[in-house]
Amino acid sequence: MNAPTSPHAKTSQDAQISHRAKEILDLITVAGGNMRIQSIATALDVSEETVRRNLKPLSEGGLVKRVHGGVYLQQSSSELSFAQRMDENPVPKQRIAAHIAGLISDGSSLFLDIGSTTAFIAKALRTHKELLVVTNSVAVAHTLAAHNNNRVFMPGGELRAHDGGIFGAQAIEFIRPFHMDFAVLSTAAINATNGFMLFDLEEAYYSRAIIERAQTRIIAADSSKFGRTAPISIGPASNVELLITDAAPPPDITNAARDWSTEIVVVD
Repeated sequence: MNAPTSPHAKTSQDAQISHRAKEILDLITVAGGNMRIQSIATALDVSEETVRRNLKPLSEGGLVKRVHGGVYLQQSSSELSFAQRMDENPVPKQRIAAHIAGLISDGSSLFLDIGSTTAFIAKALRTHKELLVVTNSVAVAHTLAAHNNNRVFMPGGELRAHDGGIFGAQAIEFIRPFHMDFAVLSTAAINATNGFMLFDLEEAYYSRAIIERAQTRIIAADSSKFGRTAPISIGPASNVELLITDAAPPPDITNAARDWSTEIVVVD
C-alpha cells in the first residue's frame, strides 16, 4: 500500500472523503464494531453508494472488513456473531464444506462444532445417510436430525443466544463416551506461531475435548483466517491432521504446518 499523502497535499475532495470515512468509523465503533451498510447510509443521510465508496479505502487499509450487506471493524477485539460469520465469505465456505462432505462416507461418526463453516458442512452432508453426529450446535442439529436415518446427539445445558451453542462442564462430560471417526472444527485465527486460535475459552475447551476423541481431526477455515490472532489456542497444532481451506496460506504457515505434520488441502 502506498505511503499516506501529506495532509497539505490533499485536495478538498480527498479531505471530504477522509472526513466521511472517519464519520463511518466512529459510527461503526459506537454501534459495537459492526453495522449494516443501509443503516450507515440512513444515519449519515447519504446514499449506500457513498458509504461503499468511502468503505473502500478503509477496507484496503485493513481498518474494516466488508461482509454481505455490512461491515465490521477489522481490529475489533471480539468475534463476530454467528449470523455475521455466516454472511462472511459464504462461497469459500461452501466450497470447503463440499470437499469435506466428500471425505465423509455414509455411516460415519463425527463431531461438528458451532462454527459458521461447520454449519455449511452440515448442509453439505444432507445427502449422506446413517451418520452419527455429536454436536453442540443447534444449527447443525436442526440440519441433520431426523433425516436419512441420521442419529444426532446434543449435550444438555444453557443455549447461548448469540451463536446457538451449548458449552460448559455438562457438554464436556456428555461427549466423554464417544469415540468418533472425525472431528470437524472451525477456527477464528491461524498463525505460524500459535497454530489454531479461538476467542472463546469455552469453545476452546470443547474443541480440545473432541480432538481427543476422534480418529481424524480436520480444521475447516477459509483463507481470511490466515495471519489473524486470537487469544486462546485449541491445543497443539500437531493434533490436527488436515487443514481444508480455499487458498494457499502464506509461506510461514505452510512451513509451520509441515512441522506440525498437518496436511493443507486447497479446494478448487
